Amino acid sequence: MKCGKEELLLYAVTDSRWLRGEKLAGQVEKAVRGGATFVQIREKEMGREDFLKEALEIKAVCRKYHVPFVVNDNVDIAVAADADGVHVGQSDMEAGDVRRRLGPDKIIGVSAQTVEQAVLAEKRGADYLGVGSVFSTGTKLDADYVSYDTLKAICESVKIPVIAIGGITKENMGSLAGSGICGAAVVSAIFAAPDIEKAAGELAEAAREMVRQ
Repeated sequence: MKCGKEELLLYAVTDSRWLRGEKLAGQVEKAVRGGATFVQIREKEMGREDFLKEALEIKAVCRKYHVPFVVNDNVDIAVAADADGVHVGQSDMEAGDVRRRLGPDKIIGVSAQTVEQAVLAEKRGADYLGVGSVFSTGTKLDADYVSYDTLKAICESVKIPVIAIGGITKENMGSLAGSGICGAAVVSAIFAAPDIEKAAGELAEAAREMVRQ
């Protein structure tokens, strides 16, 4: 499965801190029903066995709704779960090495904070870029801030789709309009919301409005 710009409109990133007695896969299903177009499982504190179990359950939900599903950082879990792909950061396995592990048909996303990182990731086979943090975020405390101008410069320097991440809400989404991104990755604005499906719907509408401008 490959991903185009449409699939990257509202990119939901999981966080099990807000389960509130629910299952992660159940929350993902609510997000997808609401309007999430892409799902990444990102669980830094989870052991391998639990991580793989959650990945398989979420993959089943994503297949049901025909939504791409990738694993954050962990190439082994992505292979074991037969996920649609993997998303790696600058400190993780390099995109070319990931491509050799996963094969030509899987999705590879790469985090980038500079034009140089973005160009290199594209050259080495990335399918899309995640750029951020574009706003302050409590989800990733060590995240580097990326300015609007840098975000725009990255979009202009590559041909692959670019999404923004970091502290994005339906209220601030519009300020990213005109940067060239095709969508936004969201964690807490979806999964910390009391009504996940409603929150995803409102974010998807805000994203559609943002990319139209």
